[in-house]
Amino acid sequence: MSDMQDNNNGSMTMSPDLARRIQEEIGENVYLCYQCVKCTSGCPVGEFFDYQPNQIMRALQLGQEEIAFKSQTPWLCAACQTCSTRCPQDLDIAGIMDFLTREARERGLEPQVPEVDQFNKAFMREVRIWGRAYEPGLMAELALRNPGHLLADMPLYMKMLRKRKVAFLPKLGRPPNKPKPVAGAANAIAYYPGCSLHSTSKEFNDSTEAVCQALDMKLIEPKGWVCCGSSAAHKSDTKAALRLPMENLSLIEQNGFTEVTMPCAACFNRHKVAQFEIGHDQAQKEWVDNEIGYSYQNSVHVSTLSEAILNHVGAEGVAERVQKPLAGLRVVSYYGCLLTRPPEATGVEHPENPTDLDALMGALGAEVVDWSYKTCCCGAAHSLTRPDIVVKLSGGLIAHAQEAGADAIVVACPLCHMNLDTRQSQMDLEETLPILYFTQLMAVALGLPEKEAALNKNVTDPRPMLKKKGFLAA
Repeated sequence: MSDMQDNNNGSMTMSPDLARRIQEEIGENVYLCYQCVKCTSGCPVGEFFDYQPNQIMRALQLGQEEIAFKSQTPWLCAACQTCSTRCPQDLDIAGIMDFLTREARERGLEPQVPEVDQFNKAFMREVRIWGRAYEPGLMAELALRNPGHLLADMPLYMKMLRKRKVAFLPKLGRPPNKPKPVAGAANAIAYYPGCSLHSTSKEFNDSTEAVCQALDMKLIEPKGWVCCGSSAAHKSDTKAALRLPMENLSLIEQNGFTEVTMPCAACFNRHKVAQFEIGHDQAQKEWVDNEIGYSYQNSVHVSTLSEAILNHVGAEGVAERVQKPLAGLRVVSYYGCLLTRPPEATGVEHPENPTDLDALMGALGAEVVDWSYKTCCCGAAHSLTRPDIVVKLSGGLIAHAQEAGADAIVVACPLCHMNLDTRQSQMDLEETLPILYFTQLMAVALGLPEKEAALNKNVTDPRPMLKKKGFLAA
C-alpha cells in the first residue's frame, strides 16, 4: 500500500515506503519538515507549479505517491536551491525534487513535463558521445521536438548565428589514460572553461583570457577535460553527476595544479558539490576512485573566476591597473543561483549577499547599485524547455535593475547571461538593458582593445551605452 487508504473503521493509514527510499538514497528525512512554508514563499518558479514545494513534502510524509509522481513540480524545479538554503531543518528540498524525477524514470512513469525529460536525455546523450555538451545539436533537437518553441525562437537563433556564437562542430573531450604533469602547472592556475565558453558564451572566454593575461595570471587549460554534467546529470543520473566532475579534478590534480578556476557557475557548482560529497561519504569516494582508476587526494582548490582574481590580484591590484575608470557607470551585480549555493559545499559565507563582483566593479570605478535580487533565479536551464518561465523571471530581473537605475547588469554565469541577454526581445520591456560579463567590463577598464572585450558578441548590444558614457570611442 503506497497511498493513504481508508480502513473499514474510517481511519487513515500511511505508507512510509517512498519516504524510506528518499532517506536511503539521498539521506533526507522528509518527516523533519514542519510546514514553515519557507520553501514555497521563496520559490521563484512557484507560480508555475501545480503543487507547491511544502505540499509535495507533506504528500511524501503522508505516503501520497500519486501526488508526488503526477505533479509537474519536481520537473519544473529550476534547482536554484533557494529552498534548500533557507530550510530551517537543513532539508535539501531541491535534492528531493531531483530524486522524484529520477525515481519516476526508474519506475517507468510518464514524465509530467516531457520537455524537461527530453532535455535531460539529449544533454546526457551528447556528453556520452562527445564527452562534452554540443550546444547547437542540443538546441536543434529540442527545437524540432517542440515546433512551437522553434518558431518563437527562430529570430533568436538567427541573431546568435550572425554573431557567430555557435560552434558548428562539436569538440571531443576525453581524459588521457595516464595524465602527466604539465610544465609550469606549479606556477599557474588550471582553467576549466566548460562547454559554453567555447560556444554560446565565447565572449566570456575571450574576455577572461585577455583580462587574466593583463593581470599576469597564468591560465592553462587542461587537455581532455569533460563536461561536468550540469543540471541534467543530477536530475537524471547521480553516478554521472559525481563521476564527471571527479574525472576533471583527478586529471587536474595529476597535471600538477593546485587550483582550478571555473568561470561557468554551473561547472563551479557541480565540481564543488562533487568534492563535498566524496569528502563526506567514504563509500562515494571509494566508488568514484574505482570508476576513474585514480585515488583523488583532494589537493585541488576549485575557485570561481572572481574569487581567483581577488585572491591572486586583489581589488587594489585591479584598481592600480585601471586605465579607463568606469566613473558614472551604474551597475547591479547579478550572481545567480549556483555561485553561492549550497553554502556548505561552496563555502560562501553570505550565500544570499555575495560581494565579489561588487568589489571588482568598485575597483574599476563603477558605481555598484545595491539591489535585492543578487541571487534570484533567472529560469536557469529552462531556456530550452520552458522559455515562458525564463522570459517571466529574467524579464522581472531586468525590470528591477532598471527601477534601481542601473545602466547594465553584470553577470558571471553563461546560463544567466543567455537568459537575460538573448531573450530581451521576447520580454515586455520599455527599453533593453545591456547584460555584461564582469570580465568584459574589466577589459574595457583595463584599456584592452575592444576586440578582446568581445562586446560584439552580446545579442543586446552594450556598445551604444558604453560609447555614450565615454568608455568606447564613438
